[in-house]
Amino acid sequence: MSSSNRIRLYDGEAESLISADLAPERVSLLPGDAPPKAGEVGVGERIRIMWGQDLLRDVVDGRYRVLVCGVNDADNSRGIISQLVRLVRSSQWSTQAVTSYAKMFQESVAIHAAMDREPYVLKFDLDEVLILGLLRPKGRDHFTLDDLARGFSTISKMTRDRRERVPMASVSFLNAHANRLTDQSGREPSFEAVLRTMFNSGFRGDVYTAPTMWKYGHVGVFPTYPFPAGVTRMREGSS
Repeated sequence: MSSSNRIRLYDGEAESLISADLAPERVSLLPGDAPPKAGEVGVGERIRIMWGQDLLRDVVDGRYRVLVCGVNDADNSRGIISQLVRLVRSSQWSTQAVTSYAKMFQESVAIHAAMDREPYVLKFDLDEVLILGLLRPKGRDHFTLDDLARGFSTISKMTRDRRERVPMASVSFLNAHANRLTDQSGREPSFEAVLRTMFNSGFRGDVYTAPTMWKYGHVGVFPTYPFPAGVTRMREGSS
């Protein structure tokens, strides 16, 4: 690229001072699929991945009408919902109230709908944003991918064709402090497995990565899901 066509990223000498190689927290963002042609892709047929963005700040700034996260009936003091009820100025919820409501709901379900399949989705209206809390199944200290599949299927029904409930975002459920996620082997699943589960359940909002995922600069990442078809070809050994 000639110097005349080169785009400058920063004013002054900042480009020579901000070296990505020296940053401990960074990702290597790769281009996604080529732009769609007319008639090729329907509206809302992808999940946008928010690499490096600050979820709490974006919610407080009013960028979303709905946020999906996990809740439980024991202790939410270390969960994302606890931070949100403190930060959203118009919220009438507290961390203790969130936990009490989840516990009351679990107890009611145990009496009136014991045979229902969990998990359930609880609504917490913070006025500025609606929290859809995926309730951790009773008696467990974790979610499974099957829980996520059923929960996001319900969430998709709750938000489909509801213009007042978009834009919408979700946490990744990875590296969680309060409501961890496991696969069939008891280990934390891959980010791709989480995205696939959400997508197949009908979710089409934004997904925020866990802060620890910002340290994977040695691996290429993509801005949206489904990933480009070339990823599957490479994994299968095609050239």
